[in-house]
Amino acid sequence: MTFEAVCAWGREFPDLSEGTMYGSPALKLGKRLVACLAIHRSAEPGSLVVRTDFEQRAGLLSDEPATYYVTDHYVKHPVVLVRLARMQHDQLRDLLASARRCVLDHAERSRKKTRLQEYKGRSSRR
Repeated sequence: MTFEAVCAWGREFPDLSEGTMYGSPALKLGKRLVACLAIHRSAEPGSLVVRTDFEQRAGLLSDEPATYYVTDHYVKHPVVLVRLARMQHDQLRDLLASARRCVLDHAERSRKKTRLQEYKGRSSRR
């Protein structure tokens, strides 16, 4: 599996675009990371960083430790490292769809939090 294959699946989602993140080729939703090549020295060569939540990451690490892993550098971030050579095409499609949902869910929570803060700010001025 190559990053080009990752991008090909990413093109199936009309709201994802190709770009860079931290100098690495990436798939993004707006400015937010969905997936990128892992460039930190702690990552194994041929690894992909994929957005996830901590609960899903724990499941992936437990279910398929030969495919998914995390290093100390990434452990505090809501991402999982993926050994691309071990991925099947259907796994990749599902993983990208899940990463996209994580980004959308996070964006929605951020919007709600911002609206709440704005409302509280207006209420305190009265």
